[in-house]
Amino acid sequence: HLHRASLLLPALEAALANFSSGAAGGVVQPVRTVVPVPRHGGFLGVMPAYSAADDALTTKLVTFYEHKKDSSVPSHQATVLLFDPRNGSLKAVLDGSVITAKRTAAVSAIATKLLMPAFAEVLCILGAGVQAYSHYDIFMEMFTFKEVRIWNRTKENAVKFANSVHGPVRVCSSAQDAVTGADVIITVTMATTPILFGDWVKPGAHINAVGASRPDWRELDDELMKNSVLFVDSREAALTESGDVILSGAEIFAELGEVLKGTKPALPEKTTVFKSLGMAVEDTVAAKYVYDSWSAGN
Repeated sequence: HLHRASLLLPALEAALANFSSGAAGGVVQPVRTVVPVPRHGGFLGVMPAYSAADDALTTKLVTFYEHKKDSSVPSHQATVLLFDPRNGSLKAVLDGSVITAKRTAAVSAIATKLLMPAFAEVLCILGAGVQAYSHYDIFMEMFTFKEVRIWNRTKENAVKFANSVHGPVRVCSSAQDAVTGADVIITVTMATTPILFGDWVKPGAHINAVGASRPDWRELDDELMKNSVLFVDSREAALTESGDVILSGAEIFAELGEVLKGTKPALPEKTTVFKSLGMAVEDTVAAKYVYDSWSAGN
């Protein structure tokens, strides 16, 4: 039911705008609770949310492990529980990994639609995991790039990516090679120190920064963070969870929902960064969409 993530866009755009409308928007969503598992280098995140507009209540349980020796196990695994908000009963247990991959890519696509330069021809993806695939799928569906480049720390995974997607992708030998001249850059890595540097980035480019979801992890350097216009999904979450934002001291210009509402401008002529941490309400509207589609089919 989530084969085409672009079908989620209207619901996600509404949810982002509602979230940025405060109490009037009817989204109740605390910053996620993260429980460390220090013995094994992992984390368990708990992400509950209620959306009044959708009358949908969920919580997501997500584990993320920084350095897995067993690479057959994904770095992120998740389950979404969908409840009946009228009485609290459990309606469905959904594969949260698919929902996370698809909704995250869809929100990056929304940000890109608003923030990318008018003539965007080169797309660059740093990272070759699950999020690289979901971003590639929706970006190929929604935009027309003349060239797509990929870089990954382990080159075999970048080659595997290029060989398994539908469409030509150039595997780059370095992150700098991949980024130079790119109009839209997506960072979907497990990096804990910067892998993208401001002096590589073309002026006016748009960056979707999706990895580095801990307060001490980075993907982007200070120069890029401070010399770009910074957009986030949630101000509160970015100032609590994003090492890129916290450690650089970069000033947040707007939430994506404020741009969608029209209360803040998009500024596509500037160099822009969308720092995506992912929000529970995104899981809520995606889970409801999947459940409603499944129910209609039955």
